[in-house]
Amino acid sequence: MPLQSYRQLLRTPALPTSMLLLLLSRVPLIASGITLTLHVVGDLGRGYGAAGLAGTATMLGSALGAPVLGRMIDHHGLRPVVALCGVTSCGYWLSTPYLPYEVLLLAALPAGALVMPAGSISRQVIAALVPPVHRRTAFSMDQVGIELAYISGPVLAILVSTQYSTSAALTGIGVANGVLAFALWYRNPPVRSAEESALPTQRPAPRSWVTGRFVAALLVATGATFVLIGVELTTIAALRASGDVAWTGVVLAVMGVASLTGGVIYGSARRSLSQLTLMTLLVLLTLPVGLAAQPWWLLALAVIPLNLLCAPTLAATAETISNAVPHTVRGTAMGLQDSATRLGFALGSPVVGFVLDRVEPGWGFVTAAGCGLGFAAVGAALSVRSRKRDSSATTDQRHARRSSSKRPRLRSNQAEKSLK
Repeated sequence: MPLQSYRQLLRTPALPTSMLLLLLSRVPLIASGITLTLHVVGDLGRGYGAAGLAGTATMLGSALGAPVLGRMIDHHGLRPVVALCGVTSCGYWLSTPYLPYEVLLLAALPAGALVMPAGSISRQVIAALVPPVHRRTAFSMDQVGIELAYISGPVLAILVSTQYSTSAALTGIGVANGVLAFALWYRNPPVRSAEESALPTQRPAPRSWVTGRFVAALLVATGATFVLIGVELTTIAALRASGDVAWTGVVLAVMGVASLTGGVIYGSARRSLSQLTLMTLLVLLTLPVGLAAQPWWLLALAVIPLNLLCAPTLAATAETISNAVPHTVRGTAMGLQDSATRLGFALGSPVVGFVLDRVEPGWGFVTAAGCGLGFAAVGAALSVRSRKRDSSATTDQRHARRSSSKRPRLRSNQAEKSLK
């Protein structure tokens, strides 16, 4: 496999260290979800519904806070945001073992709003340090890092929670948030290139960059995460229905490795597919998986093709959005992307779960694919409409230039006639 593009990318000054720090920053964030669930159910003696409510409050807070934090980065730079989020997250997770459930639930929303926006920061650093021609490789490598964090985070959380206690795991998450935030604050990676920093910091009005194409990219991001969480839930439900629960870890590991592989291949490929094309392929490969829901090994093979497109679709989303907005609002745009992906997770879980409670597990794949196709269709319509507007505006500008260039000639001809 040609990995020369990754070698060239890793030679970019400040990029490897920054991406490593941001990868590590994602691990405690991802580990916190399952740790909080185990703490609420085990130590606090509440049910899974109460644990899910606390998790939903945290996710809702992060979805609401991501664009605000991105805007703060646009206006004030990286360090103030990292300091604020680091202190808040460290204090919240260190105090969580000692909070009663009611207080924990109230604190979850604001704590989620001030969670470290590692994904948004990572994409801004890539856009600042990496030329546009190499960004696809960089965003793919970033997505591979996310997959590694999703694989390692829950494993570490379960290991510490079962071998020691959930209090120890929550304390570790708090300490990790504080240490990594300080390291990121100290490193202070750039979120704008040297050329962008030299330009005036005039920020355009939202209507000038929140175009149909930009909204389409956000819709595809929401649809992609909707499909992915739906596939994961349905896979678990299918394994339970067939009596193969013991193989759940193996099947999920296969899905993770497939996504990692897809990200590496996409980043090293010479030609890329558009975000909408990748999303459409993801949906089409999800539809027939329900026909191979059992036995477990057949299901594991069936989910490989669609998971190969997981990381590429999300990487293409980041590339599309980074190229669609001015650098002065890049933080806000990346925050909106975070909100869009979290919205997909938040919508996919209850919608697909509702279907799984009433019909056979195979229909969960159909539901996830159908809803994902709906998001993609609306995104495609907005994208086409935006292109038509751009082309018509370009045509009008050309006509205006031609007409303005003809007027002086007419005036000069009239002047010559009057002289004669």
